[in-house]
Amino acid sequence: MRIVIGEDSTLFREGLASLLSHAGHDIVGRAADASTLVSVVADAQPDLAIVDIRMPPDFTDDGARAARQIRSAQPEVAILLLSQHVETRHSVELVSQGGFGYLLKDRVLDVDDFLESIARVASGGSALDPEVVGRLLGRPTTGTLTPREREVLGLMAEGCTNVGIARRLWLNERTVETHVGSIMAKLGLAANMEEHRRVLAVLTYLAEYS
Repeated sequence: MRIVIGEDSTLFREGLASLLSHAGHDIVGRAADASTLVSVVADAQPDLAIVDIRMPPDFTDDGARAARQIRSAQPEVAILLLSQHVETRHSVELVSQGGFGYLLKDRVLDVDDFLESIARVASGGSALDPEVVGRLLGRPTTGTLTPREREVLGLMAEGCTNVGIARRLWLNERTVETHVGSIMAKLGLAANMEEHRRVLAVLTYLAEYS
């Protein structure tokens, strides 16, 4: 996989590059600020851009805004946002197009899960950090989803399959399928491609209640 890394911390950037190179990926560009990142991605045409949300020049959401610019100009480039703290402002819009992930930087330490996440994002799927999902789905709502359905939806947002959800919640797969069907019905989602419906379910809930 061809990857560009946008990260202002030299230590973290080079450590991440080393980890990914060791896993067999090709680091085709590096950027320490948001404007350089956009240019590097345009030149390198990577499969995936890994982007720190807070980058120079403002150290606010420059990286996330650069990611949106990249997605607009090069929709085929998958985006993985990294952040030290939960910041959800840009997540809903980007995840709606697939090929998007948002993880806290601590997740990089779980190397196997991190590599699995970038593979899923690069292939057009999604990977949302459990803490991000918890922040969004944990707010009090007046929605009709049951507590168990909110748990299932949260795991869907993390990119879990029905089998993965069943293992995490100690349920059988048929029960999970029933919960997923109920979630789709309550959110008013028609029967389309299954993966697309799962993303839409997360988006519908977040857009209405976050």
